[in-house]
Amino acid sequence: MAVHAHPDDEATGTGGVFAKAAAEGIRTVLVTCTDGRCGDGPGGVKPGDAEHDPEAVAVVRKGELERSAKVLGLDHVERLGYHDSGMMGWDTNKAPGAFWNVPVAESAASLAELMLRHRPDVVVTYDSNGVYGHPDHIQAYRVTVAALEQLKAAGGWYPAKVYWSSPPYSQMKQWGDLTREFGTEEEKAEVEKYEAEMDQALARGERLPMGLPDDELTTWVDVKAWSQQKFDALAAHASQSDSAMMLGLGVERFTVMMGVETFQRAHDTTGAPVPEADLFDGLR
Repeated sequence: MAVHAHPDDEATGTGGVFAKAAAEGIRTVLVTCTDGRCGDGPGGVKPGDAEHDPEAVAVVRKGELERSAKVLGLDHVERLGYHDSGMMGWDTNKAPGAFWNVPVAESAASLAELMLRHRPDVVVTYDSNGVYGHPDHIQAYRVTVAALEQLKAAGGWYPAKVYWSSPPYSQMKQWGDLTREFGTEEEKAEVEKYEAEMDQALARGERLPMGLPDDELTTWVDVKAWSQQKFDALAAHASQSDSAMMLGLGVERFTVMMGVETFQRAHDTTGAPVPEADLFDGLR
Protein backbone atom coordinates (compact mmCIF):
# COMPACT_ATOMS: atom_id res chain seq x y z
CA MET A 1 0.00 0.00 0.00
CA ALA A 2 1.35 3.41 -1.01
CA VAL A 3 -0.23 6.55 0.44
CA HIS A 4 0.03 9.47 -1.99
CA ALA A 5 -1.15 13.05 -1.97
CA HIS A 6 -2.40 13.68 -5.52
CA PRO A 7 -3.32 11.91 -8.74
CA ASP A 8 0.02 11.44 -10.61
CA ASP A 9 2.19 11.04 -7.48
CA GLU A 10 1.73 7.28 -7.70
CA ALA A 11 3.58 7.23 -11.03
CA THR A 12 6.73 9.14 -10.11
CA GLY A 13 8.00 7.71 -6.83
CA THR A 14 6.32 4.31 -6.75
CA GLY A 15 5.21 3.56 -10.32
CA GLY A 16 8.05 1.10 -10.75
CA VAL A 17 7.56 -0.80 -7.50
CA PHE A 18 3.82 -0.95 -8.15
CA ALA A 19 4.29 -2.38 -11.66
CA LYS A 20 6.99 -4.77 -10.40
CA ALA A 21 4.78 -6.03 -7.57
CA ALA A 22 1.81 -6.48 -9.89
CA ALA A 23 3.97 -8.49 -12.32
CA GLU A 24 5.04 -10.72 -9.43
CA GLY A 25 1.45 -11.41 -8.35
CA ILE A 26 1.59 -9.21 -5.25
CA ARG A 27 -1.66 -7.41 -4.41
CA THR A 28 -1.28 -3.63 -4.74
CA VAL A 29 -3.24 -0.82 -3.10
CA LEU A 30 -3.01 2.91 -3.82
CA VAL A 31 -4.46 5.47 -1.41
CA THR A 32 -4.79 8.94 -2.97
CA CYS A 33 -5.55 11.60 -0.37
CA THR A 34 -6.70 14.55 -2.51
CA ASP A 35 -8.59 15.25 -5.72
CA GLY A 36 -5.85 17.30 -7.41
CA ARG A 37 -8.11 20.31 -7.95
CA CYS A 38 -5.16 22.72 -7.63
CA GLY A 39 -3.49 21.25 -10.69
CA ASP A 40 -3.47 22.63 -14.21
CA GLY A 41 -6.71 23.16 -16.09
CA PRO A 42 -7.24 22.65 -19.84
CA GLY A 43 -4.56 24.39 -21.89
CA GLY A 44 -2.31 24.69 -18.85
CA VAL A 45 -4.52 27.20 -17.05
CA LYS A 46 -3.09 27.69 -13.57
CA PRO A 47 -4.93 27.86 -10.22
CA GLY A 48 -5.99 31.42 -9.49
CA ASP A 49 -6.60 32.27 -13.14
CA ALA A 50 -10.16 33.28 -13.96
CA GLU A 51 -10.54 30.34 -16.35
CA HIS A 52 -9.42 27.75 -13.77
CA ASP A 53 -12.33 25.54 -12.63
CA PRO A 54 -11.22 23.42 -9.65
CA GLU A 55 -14.24 21.10 -9.85
CA ALA A 56 -13.65 20.39 -13.52
CA VAL A 57 -9.94 19.81 -12.90
CA ALA A 58 -10.78 17.30 -10.17
CA VAL A 59 -13.03 15.37 -12.57
CA VAL A 60 -10.31 15.24 -15.23
CA ARG A 61 -7.70 14.10 -12.75
CA LYS A 62 -9.94 11.35 -11.43
CA GLY A 63 -10.12 9.90 -14.94
CA GLU A 64 -6.37 10.23 -15.38
CA LEU A 65 -5.78 8.42 -12.09
CA GLU A 66 -7.98 5.55 -13.24
CA ARG A 67 -5.99 5.23 -16.46
CA SER A 68 -2.68 5.33 -14.61
CA ALA A 69 -3.88 2.67 -12.16
CA LYS A 70 -4.80 0.41 -15.06
CA VAL A 71 -1.36 0.85 -16.64
CA LEU A 72 0.36 -0.03 -13.36
CA GLY A 73 -1.88 -3.03 -12.76
CA LEU A 74 -3.16 -1.78 -9.40
CA ASP A 75 -5.65 -4.01 -7.65
CA HIS A 76 -7.29 -1.33 -5.53
CA VAL A 77 -7.46 2.48 -5.67
CA GLU A 78 -8.81 4.17 -2.55
CA ARG A 79 -9.54 7.90 -2.37
CA LEU A 80 -9.72 9.74 0.95
CA GLY A 81 -11.60 12.49 -0.90
CA TYR A 82 -9.99 15.65 0.46
CA HIS A 83 -9.44 18.78 -1.60
CA ASP A 84 -5.99 19.53 -2.96
CA SER A 85 -4.37 22.18 -0.70
CA GLY A 86 -2.15 23.76 -3.34
CA MET A 87 1.44 24.84 -2.74
CA MET A 88 2.67 25.98 0.67
CA GLY A 89 1.38 29.45 1.51
CA TRP A 90 -1.52 29.48 -0.97
CA ASP A 91 -4.93 30.60 0.28
CA THR A 92 -6.21 27.14 -0.65
CA ASN A 93 -4.23 25.72 2.32
CA LYS A 94 -6.98 27.09 4.57
CA ALA A 95 -9.97 26.24 2.42
CA PRO A 96 -12.71 24.02 3.88
CA GLY A 97 -12.01 20.40 3.05
CA ALA A 98 -8.38 21.03 2.07
CA PHE A 99 -6.23 18.11 3.20
CA TRP A 100 -3.74 20.42 4.95
CA ASN A 101 -6.64 21.95 6.89
CA VAL A 102 -8.20 18.69 8.14
CA PRO A 103 -7.21 17.47 11.63
CA VAL A 104 -4.57 14.75 11.32
CA ALA A 105 -6.40 12.42 13.72
CA GLU A 106 -9.53 12.56 11.58
CA SER A 107 -7.74 11.68 8.34
CA ALA A 108 -5.63 9.08 10.15
CA ALA A 109 -8.73 7.26 11.35
CA SER A 110 -9.93 6.93 7.75
CA LEU A 111 -6.54 5.67 6.62
CA ALA A 112 -6.25 3.23 9.53
CA GLU A 113 -9.61 1.78 8.51
CA LEU A 114 -8.30 1.20 4.98
CA MET A 115 -5.15 -0.40 6.34
CA LEU A 116 -7.20 -2.79 8.44
CA ARG A 117 -9.38 -3.60 5.44
CA HIS A 118 -6.45 -4.38 3.11
CA ARG A 119 -3.81 -5.45 5.68
CA PRO A 120 -0.76 -4.65 3.54
CA ASP A 121 2.56 -6.27 4.41
CA VAL A 122 4.33 -3.11 3.24
CA VAL A 123 3.23 0.52 3.66
CA VAL A 124 4.92 3.39 1.78
CA THR A 125 4.53 7.16 1.93
CA TYR A 126 6.79 10.23 1.71
CA ASP A 127 9.54 11.35 4.07
CA SER A 128 8.72 13.85 6.83
CA ASN A 129 9.32 16.83 4.51
CA GLY A 130 6.99 15.39 1.89
CA VAL A 131 10.04 14.99 -0.41
CA TYR A 132 10.09 18.71 -1.25
CA GLY A 133 7.88 20.53 1.24
CA HIS A 134 4.48 20.30 -0.44
CA PRO A 135 1.80 20.63 2.27
CA ASP A 136 -0.26 17.68 1.03
CA HIS A 137 2.82 15.46 0.89
CA ILE A 138 3.80 16.47 4.41
CA GLN A 139 0.23 15.82 5.53
CA ALA A 140 0.25 12.39 3.89
CA TYR A 141 3.34 11.54 5.94
CA ARG A 142 1.76 12.85 9.16
CA VAL A 143 -1.50 11.06 8.54
CA THR A 144 0.26 7.78 7.73
CA VAL A 145 2.35 8.00 10.91
CA ALA A 146 -0.76 8.80 12.95
CA ALA A 147 -2.72 5.94 11.38
CA LEU A 148 0.10 3.53 12.23
CA GLU A 149 0.18 4.87 15.78
CA GLN A 150 -3.56 4.26 16.07
CA LEU A 151 -3.09 0.69 14.88
CA LYS A 152 -0.22 0.11 17.30
CA ALA A 153 -2.27 1.46 20.20
CA ALA A 154 -5.11 -0.90 19.28
CA GLY A 155 -2.71 -3.80 19.68
CA GLY A 156 -3.92 -5.83 16.72
CA TRP A 157 -2.69 -6.17 13.16
CA TYR A 158 0.32 -4.07 12.07
CA PRO A 159 2.29 -4.02 8.78
CA ALA A 160 5.58 -5.90 8.63
CA LYS A 161 7.47 -3.07 6.92
CA VAL A 162 7.05 0.71 6.55
CA TYR A 163 9.02 2.94 4.18
CA TRP A 164 9.48 6.63 3.41
CA SER A 165 9.86 7.34 -0.33
CA SER A 166 12.45 9.99 -1.16
CA PRO A 167 15.05 10.68 -3.88
CA PRO A 168 18.78 10.67 -3.02
CA TYR A 169 20.74 13.91 -2.94
CA SER A 170 22.86 12.57 -5.78
CA GLN A 171 19.83 12.66 -8.06
CA MET A 172 19.41 16.40 -7.56
CA LYS A 173 22.55 17.06 -9.65
CA GLN A 174 21.19 14.83 -12.43
CA TRP A 175 17.94 16.79 -12.48
CA GLY A 176 19.88 20.02 -12.66
CA ASP A 177 21.78 18.77 -15.69
CA LEU A 178 18.55 17.72 -17.38
CA THR A 179 16.92 21.07 -16.67
CA ARG A 180 19.85 22.86 -18.26
CA GLU A 181 19.45 20.67 -21.32
CA PHE A 182 15.67 20.60 -21.68
CA GLY A 183 14.19 23.30 -19.43
CA THR A 184 12.90 26.78 -20.19
CA GLU A 185 15.10 29.79 -19.47
CA GLU A 186 13.10 30.42 -16.30
CA GLU A 187 13.57 26.81 -15.16
CA LYS A 188 17.29 26.99 -15.90
CA ALA A 189 17.62 30.13 -13.80
CA GLU A 190 15.72 28.47 -10.96
CA VAL A 191 17.93 25.40 -10.99
CA GLU A 192 21.09 27.51 -10.98
CA LYS A 193 19.80 29.36 -7.92
CA TYR A 194 18.76 26.13 -6.24
CA GLU A 195 22.11 24.44 -6.85
CA ALA A 196 24.00 27.41 -5.42
CA GLU A 197 21.80 27.29 -2.32
CA MET A 198 22.24 23.51 -2.16
CA ASP A 199 26.04 23.79 -2.23
CA GLN A 200 25.97 26.42 0.50
CA ALA A 201 23.64 24.34 2.68
CA LEU A 202 25.78 21.23 2.33
CA ALA A 203 28.90 23.23 3.18
CA ARG A 204 27.16 24.31 6.39
CA GLY A 205 26.15 20.71 7.14
CA GLU A 206 22.44 21.48 6.69
CA ARG A 207 19.65 19.42 5.19
CA LEU A 208 18.52 20.11 1.64
CA PRO A 209 14.88 21.08 0.98
CA MET A 210 14.38 18.02 -1.22
CA GLY A 211 15.28 14.37 -0.80
CA LEU A 212 17.51 12.56 1.68
CA PRO A 213 21.27 11.91 1.88
CA ASP A 214 22.23 8.82 -0.11
CA ASP A 215 23.56 7.04 2.98
CA GLU A 216 20.21 7.40 4.79
CA LEU A 217 18.33 5.54 2.07
CA THR A 218 18.14 1.85 2.90
CA THR A 219 16.35 0.45 -0.11
CA TRP A 220 17.23 0.92 -3.79
CA VAL A 221 14.84 -0.91 -6.10
CA ASP A 222 15.84 -1.38 -9.75
CA VAL A 223 12.63 -0.91 -11.74
CA LYS A 224 14.15 -0.38 -15.20
CA ALA A 225 12.29 -3.42 -16.54
CA TRP A 226 9.03 -1.60 -15.77
CA SER A 227 10.08 1.86 -17.02
CA GLN A 228 7.71 1.75 -19.98
CA GLN A 229 4.75 1.18 -17.64
CA LYS A 230 5.98 3.91 -15.32
CA PHE A 231 6.40 6.27 -18.29
CA ASP A 232 2.93 5.41 -19.61
CA ALA A 233 1.37 5.88 -16.16
CA LEU A 234 2.87 9.36 -15.94
CA ALA A 235 1.69 10.06 -19.49
CA ALA A 236 -1.85 9.16 -18.39
CA HIS A 237 -1.79 12.42 -16.40
CA ALA A 238 -1.65 14.44 -19.60
CA SER A 239 -3.35 17.52 -18.13
CA GLN A 240 -0.42 18.31 -15.83
CA SER A 241 2.51 20.29 -17.18
CA ASP A 242 4.77 19.24 -14.29
CA SER A 243 5.32 15.89 -15.97
CA ALA A 244 6.06 17.38 -19.40
CA MET A 245 9.83 17.61 -18.96
CA MET A 246 10.11 14.01 -17.72
CA LEU A 247 7.99 12.75 -20.61
CA GLY A 248 10.03 14.90 -22.99
CA LEU A 249 13.08 12.82 -22.11
CA GLY A 250 11.69 9.83 -24.00
CA VAL A 251 11.60 6.36 -22.49
CA GLU A 252 15.34 5.68 -22.77
CA ARG A 253 16.49 8.77 -20.87
CA PHE A 254 13.51 8.51 -18.53
CA THR A 255 14.73 5.02 -17.62
CA VAL A 256 18.20 6.32 -16.81
CA MET A 257 16.77 9.01 -14.54
CA MET A 258 13.80 7.18 -13.03
CA GLY A 259 14.82 3.53 -13.24
CA VAL A 260 15.71 3.15 -9.55
CA GLU A 261 13.24 4.02 -6.79
CA THR A 262 14.66 4.77 -3.36
CA PHE A 263 13.28 4.46 0.16
CA GLN A 264 14.20 4.78 3.81
CA ARG A 265 13.03 1.83 5.90
CA ALA A 266 11.23 3.13 8.99
CA HIS A 267 9.86 -0.12 10.45
CA ASP A 268 10.74 -3.77 9.93
CA THR A 269 9.79 -7.06 11.60
CA THR A 270 11.58 -9.35 9.13
CA GLY A 271 15.20 -8.79 10.08
CA ALA A 272 16.14 -8.33 6.42
CA PRO A 273 19.61 -6.73 6.20
CA VAL A 274 20.10 -3.30 4.66
CA PRO A 275 20.80 -2.05 2.10
CA GLU A 276 17.90 -3.79 0.41
CA ALA A 277 17.11 -4.21 -3.27
CA ASP A 278 13.40 -4.89 -2.79
CA LEU A 279 10.56 -3.72 -0.54
CA PHE A 280 9.64 -7.35 0.09
CA ASP A 281 13.04 -8.56 1.27
CA GLY A 282 12.43 -10.81 4.27
CA LEU A 283 8.82 -11.45 3.27
CA ARG A 284 9.29 -13.81 0.34
